Amino acid sequence: MGRKNHYGSRSLRGTEVAALIYTICETAKACGVDPREYMRRIILNELQSPGTITLPWPIEEVMASV
Repeated sequence: MGRKNHYGSRSLRGTEVAALIYTICETAKACGVDPREYMRRIILNELQSPGTITLPWPIEEVMASV
């Protein structure tokens, strides 16, 4: 998806982070979850309890707990 967009990346790390974010967003879409809401939940859950994993498919349970 982002191959042509990454030609101008300044660093390998920047390209890796962009690929990770694309992957998270596309996975959320494939699971029928709004990517923005999912990213918001990931960030909130990480701030509340560092090291936790927030998967897109049980998002209703995560939303109920926050």
